[in-house]
Amino acid sequence: MYLVTNRGINRNDGPALEVFGDHPNTRGPNELRIAQITRKRNRWHAKVLEDELTRAESNKLIDEFDLPLDLEKRYYIDFSMACKLAEQARKEKRSILFFVHGYNNDVEDVLNRAHHIEKRFGVIVVPFSWPADGGGLKGVANYKSDKNDAKASVVALDRMLGFINRNLVLLTSNNLTGFWHEASRKHPKDLEKRDALYAKLVDRHCPFTINLMLHSMGNYVLKQMLKSSISVGNSLTFDNILMVAADTNNLDHSQSVDRMHFRRRLYITINEDDNALAASRLKSGQDQLSRLGHTLSGLMSTKAKYINFTNAPYVGNSHAYFEGNAVTRNKQIQRFFKLAMHGKSAEEPLVYRPDINCYDFPEI
Repeated sequence: MYLVTNRGINRNDGPALEVFGDHPNTRGPNELRIAQITRKRNRWHAKVLEDELTRAESNKLIDEFDLPLDLEKRYYIDFSMACKLAEQARKEKRSILFFVHGYNNDVEDVLNRAHHIEKRFGVIVVPFSWPADGGGLKGVANYKSDKNDAKASVVALDRMLGFINRNLVLLTSNNLTGFWHEASRKHPKDLEKRDALYAKLVDRHCPFTINLMLHSMGNYVLKQMLKSSISVGNSLTFDNILMVAADTNNLDHSQSVDRMHFRRRLYITINEDDNALAASRLKSGQDQLSRLGHTLSGLMSTKAKYINFTNAPYVGNSHAYFEGNAVTRNKQIQRFFKLAMHGKSAEEPLVYRPDINCYDFPEI
């Protein structure tokens, strides 16, 4: 597993909790590092990778993936990560899910959750971890500390989404051109057969999707990023985007949500009984209006599909209903998240309520 982070680095190799700090990188909160994560003796082990690839490393990747790149240029670790993720996804026919966690999560919490998602839903998870540890504080101070770190992590998230898009275009454009030439050569006069063959070749050689899931305050980081007019991360990168239990204001949320770009679906999930979001609403501070993931009012986005988990069996007051009883005992919820995380349409079996522009789970 790869982990992308703007946390401080205490050491380059060792147990994950000892490698990563509780505060932003000492070079600034925009500084990104990529680590290779493995499991050793029931503990998460992290190896922070060098930022710049050696000439031999980059040339090997360029040759292996047949990329039209300058062999004399410098290339960085995000390029290597993208190549290896794409290779793994093609080989295993698994989709890739970039995951942004919420507040009060240390690195071990994030990795445990990412591991659970991988095993439960069969995707390759790449977590983006921002310093959401509350600075050792508790209660309201903890929440405010993490919210400040969330604001400070906006550019780091934007940079990560930017290099995902850049590398995705790089890795796919060469293949797509080749597929188009092959289909055109075989069916130069029959355009319908040409297009059908092109689609078949793309599906055969790119049997995976790339998706983004944001949980809790991770959605707040995204919202702050979308406010910027110079954001590079909001490109047509992801097939599906899942905004789960969003700890951000419901008021006027459509203004930022409708600026998001995606290929297939944008899902916003809601549980009006969510205890964590109920507590978030009670935190002191002028920003604590109704939370997006906590109310069925004002669902006005023209792009998003709102999914109501309230009263669905085994959800209860859960804040993370993509795990636990909600998915182990409710097969409809498990099916929804599996389809959504694999870039597919997940709302079709649900019941649409036009009065509030929302989908409900049917009664079991």
